Amino acid sequence: MSATSNTLNRWFGRFKKMIYDRFDLTADSATQQEVIANISNGVEFRGTNLWVLIFAAMIASLGLNVNSTAVIIGAMCISPLMGPIVGFGLALAINDNELMKRSLRNLGFMTVTAIVASTIFFIISPISTAQSELLARTMPTFYDVLIALFGGAAGIVAQTRKDRTSTVIPGVAIATALMPPLCTAGYGLATLQFSYIIGALYLCFINMVCIAMATYAFIRFLKYPTKTQADPKVERRVKYLMSVVLAIVLIPSSIIAIRLVRQTMFESAADRYVNTVFNFQQTRVMECNKTFKMSRKYPSTIEVVLFGESISEDVIENARSQMAAYDLEDAELIVKQTSRGEERIDFSSVQKSYSELLSERNEQIARLRQRLEGYRAMDTLSSADMSRECAAVVENVERVSLGRQIVWDDAGRSVDTVLVCIVKPRTEELTAEERSRLERWLKVRGKSEKIVLYVQK
Repeated sequence: MSATSNTLNRWFGRFKKMIYDRFDLTADSATQQEVIANISNGVEFRGTNLWVLIFAAMIASLGLNVNSTAVIIGAMCISPLMGPIVGFGLALAINDNELMKRSLRNLGFMTVTAIVASTIFFIISPISTAQSELLARTMPTFYDVLIALFGGAAGIVAQTRKDRTSTVIPGVAIATALMPPLCTAGYGLATLQFSYIIGALYLCFINMVCIAMATYAFIRFLKYPTKTQADPKVERRVKYLMSVVLAIVLIPSSIIAIRLVRQTMFESAADRYVNTVFNFQQTRVMECNKTFKMSRKYPSTIEVVLFGESISEDVIENARSQMAAYDLEDAELIVKQTSRGEERIDFSSVQKSYSELLSERNEQIARLRQRLEGYRAMDTLSSADMSRECAAVVENVERVSLGRQIVWDDAGRSVDTVLVCIVKPRTEELTAEERSRLERWLKVRGKSEKIVLYVQK
């Protein structure tokens, strides 16, 4: 028993060492002084950083304006917005009052600069319609919180390495998407749509806070030393200020996170409820609008728009009775049907569904036409006549198989056709002269330079 226990202990020790070696961050880590200096330098916004920020705001605004995802991603890659946010998280972690003030000052300056630059762009832009990429930056979800947290963690891990030339930092900039919400706020300011401003700044605030908190947590995990002040009174004042700032940051972010979690759970439950309960053969759910409210005084609502055969009030009441099974007992169900004259139905969703269906059908028709053109090319040979002529051209041929074949690429598209000829010689093999004569005849008779000749043994 003792020998078995010692063996297990050795195996467990090896396993623990292997896991520790795999997750160890000290091997390629930069010195703490180097990391702090690098992050502190990235906090400042002047000269090159400032001009790059303005140009990135213009590019992102253009991408939002023309609804181009690629342009928006490019703007996020070049925008230097991460510096002050990471600097703020580092300042909280190491108790650096001066770095915290510089980070907040530059963070406010960069936010105002990006919003002003995007506002100017949208004022002079001839396109004023809100596109889908722009609207997506006005409705934050719980997943935005998770993306910002994990993105911020990946960013600070990359910042603490010796080699900072990896793709992690641009990837974090793309994932956390700081520039597009600021440009969306600029669009709201240019068009005087304040709901856009609030929603976009709300999303941007979530991303900034989560990145800063991820930085704070990781720096504390790496046990960076905190700064101490020479004067005890100054140190107490700095700690008090840090605590106040931390509370100001954490309390709203916690409330936001809780609200977003509850909203996500409500919307997920509402989707499951509508898809299950309102599943009728002659009636279709054309639209489902979900409005989440935190307060019990103003309940959350699920508005269902039905199209087709009307359902009775008994069926609707039965649907309401099932809401508790989906944890929706506090929500209010509103059902609208096309048969009720006093209610008007918004058919924009119907038109969108049919437009998408029509577009899909058109793509299928185009693919079928392309395949049909390839098959038509196969009907241009008179195989029986050519087989008789082939025996006259090369007497050594006993049997012939002829046909055109389509050449497909790796994407499943027909790109060419070739003439395929399979011959069975009377003797064991065709001579080189017979093979050459047969290939020349096939090119002339088949009117194609693309010949594939197979000789059966």
